[in-house]
Amino acid sequence: MRRRGRANGGLPARGARPRRAVRTCVVTGFGINADDELAAAFELAGSRAQKVHIRDLTEDPSRLDAFHILALPGGFSYGDHLGSGVVFASLLKRHLRPALERFVRSGKPVIGICNGFQVLVKTGILPNLTGGWQPEVSLTHNENGTFIDRWVAVAFNPLSPCVWTRGLDAGELPIRHGEGRFVAASETVLQRLLADELVAVRYHPENPNGSAHGIAGICDPTGRVFGLMPHPEAFLFAENHPRWMRENIGEGWGIRILRGGVDCARALG
Repeated sequence: MRRRGRANGGLPARGARPRRAVRTCVVTGFGINADDELAAAFELAGSRAQKVHIRDLTEDPSRLDAFHILALPGGFSYGDHLGSGVVFASLLKRHLRPALERFVRSGKPVIGICNGFQVLVKTGILPNLTGGWQPEVSLTHNENGTFIDRWVAVAFNPLSPCVWTRGLDAGELPIRHGEGRFVAASETVLQRLLADELVAVRYHPENPNGSAHGIAGICDPTGRVFGLMPHPEAFLFAENHPRWMRENIGEGWGIRILRGGVDCARALG
């Protein structure tokens, strides 16, 4: 019986350039609870994902150099006892800043989801408008004071430089957070984010947590560092969607977001 697929056991044709193997570092640690899902999602998006404990990275920051994507999953890192993402952000800033700056400077993409988004903004690596890793925005308690766990409609900004959301328009993603309301340190910072199209995704038409301008996710000026509160790793297949039995859902929006980061990393060569 003839084997399906390409000749030569599925190897690339002679003279063809093999696809770059993209390696994703999914950081795990105390209280993080979406690392397995995110690692599996990156595998489906075309990357080789490896979970790495934050302690291993802080003890040997050079481990980060072996990866092409850095992903910070959702959860409740260190119990969020001092505030969402505060302890985790402190560890990154104290032990990993040179390695992270080198990572971003080399053009490698970074994503933070939910708690990971909170970590990125409290570290100051996002949006990093001044280039000094000073916290300029934050994510605080939802306006209604309760934990929100449901699906929401979102709209992606076609003018944003964000490599993760390129080509996307509107869809739905699940959220599950108690501290997801986006706020800026000043009106100046907020207007800069809006003017430079760094707001990559908004809640639309409903704003479930009271975020300023309905902001659900932002990127840095390079477009490669991206944080969002909705969970892309929770919408990979049509069957993940609550209405998949009644509507023609198609491919999950989450896998499209992660694929955007993988494509960016692969294009680095």
